[in-house]
Amino acid sequence: MLCCAVLFIGGSCKSEFEKIRVSGNPDLLLKSAFKYYEAKKYQKAQTLFELVLSNVKGRTDAEKASLQYAYTHYYLKQYLLGAYYFKNFSNTYVNSPEREEAAYLSAYCNYLLSPTPRLDQGATLTAIDEFQTFVNLFPQSKRIEECNGLIDELRRKLEEKAFNEGQLYYNLRQYQSAVISFDNLLKDYPESPDVERVRYLISKALYRLSENSIVDKKQERYTEAAKRSEEFLLKYPDGKYSKEVREIKKDSQKAAKASKKQSNSKT
Repeated sequence: MLCCAVLFIGGSCKSEFEKIRVSGNPDLLLKSAFKYYEAKKYQKAQTLFELVLSNVKGRTDAEKASLQYAYTHYYLKQYLLGAYYFKNFSNTYVNSPEREEAAYLSAYCNYLLSPTPRLDQGATLTAIDEFQTFVNLFPQSKRIEECNGLIDELRRKLEEKAFNEGQLYYNLRQYQSAVISFDNLLKDYPESPDVERVRYLISKALYRLSENSIVDKKQERYTEAAKRSEEFLLKYPDGKYSKEVREIKKDSQKAAKASKKQSNSKT
């Protein structure tokens, strides 16, 4: 008897939301999802949208439901899914007046997923690609300036990661890898504010690489260190690192001559 009473009480106390959730009534589910969304009860709205979206395809309110479903992920900070559903909306409802905003939010969700420079930058690259796609699709959008600013911010993060990788190689005395990494940075981000320091570190790394090379490689590598030092001095004759780079150039030229003389004496 007690067990039955407990079951009866539990059943009678079922919340309004639970009654709606298990009703199986598409109209009630959708109407309630809209209601919970407007009340900013996004978790409940999301749960109901998930139950009903597949049943409302082709209906006039399907577009609204799909967009609000995407927004529930955004408001609940579920940015990975938010990016997916905003992009899906943008690709599905190409004539919707909300398409532009959905496309922007898809990119913006990936922007919010972009981690610190020391971590993998997959989301950063995706965000840059989607912001660029947005700019191409909506060239008259009021968000163009904002998108370009966010692209610059994300690219700076990639630059910082690339610089940190080169610096790490240098600190580990893997000088050849450091030079390759820094050269790739110059190629990919020629306008980086770190360019002067990068060119300085290339000269320094090449000099260190030359010092630690086998005899047969020394002349070639010292010559390259002197050449890159000269390139630095042409660009930054009065730069922060110019005095040190002049010393690297001088020592590299001297060492290259000595290495050549040593090689000639062996032949």
